Amino acid sequence: MGQTRAKKTNRAEHLYQVVKDMAIAFEFKPGERINEVSLAASLEASRTPLREALNRLVSEGFLTSKRGRGFFCRDLKPREIFELYQFRAILESAAVRLTCELATEEEVRQLELFLADTGPAENGRSSEQLVDLDEHFHCQIMKLGRNTEMQRTLENINARIRYFRWVDMDSKRETTQGEHKKIVEAILARDTGLAMSRMNKHIQRRLDQITDAVKESYSRIYVGKC
Repeated sequence: MGQTRAKKTNRAEHLYQVVKDMAIAFEFKPGERINEVSLAASLEASRTPLREALNRLVSEGFLTSKRGRGFFCRDLKPREIFELYQFRAILESAAVRLTCELATEEEVRQLELFLADTGPAENGRSSEQLVDLDEHFHCQIMKLGRNTEMQRTLENINARIRYFRWVDMDSKRETTQGEHKKIVEAILARDTGLAMSRMNKHIQRRLDQITDAVKESYSRIYVGKC
């Protein structure tokens, strides 16, 4: 009995993650109604766990739902994306303050080593790889701040803006690594104000930049260049 329940739980979690990845990558078109029957068939899933996964993704902001009409892919809204970046800047500025106060020197040195080990690759890196490395760096700083709730919040924000970071990363290849190093230098110096300022500037986007990223995202989604 216990093994059966565990299998169902694992299956439901796997299904949730698969659909979440599809939503992050906009495999459903913006504003598109999700055909639950077709999706269930393609994933070889029953409707009940699929509906649970879809409702969970609505609560986390990856999908939307309309009473009597079902589930829909989220729209690409520049203001919403801008606000997520803005919230991320506030959250990570607070996190870097905690990291300055709580992280050991050895832990911060490990961040330095990570940056040294993940510098420019001989054959270059894909945007997806760059985003993965970028997320890891920021999540490590958050982890060193020792606040679990802040970590969970950042993970949700990162997932909701990941597609736009894939698009945006192409134009940031030359600057991101240097900015990361300067943030770590400020943490090592325990210069809280400087670390927070550098983190905030690193993340902040102007609304027109976000609008450009959304326009490019539309192009990639509909033309299929991702």
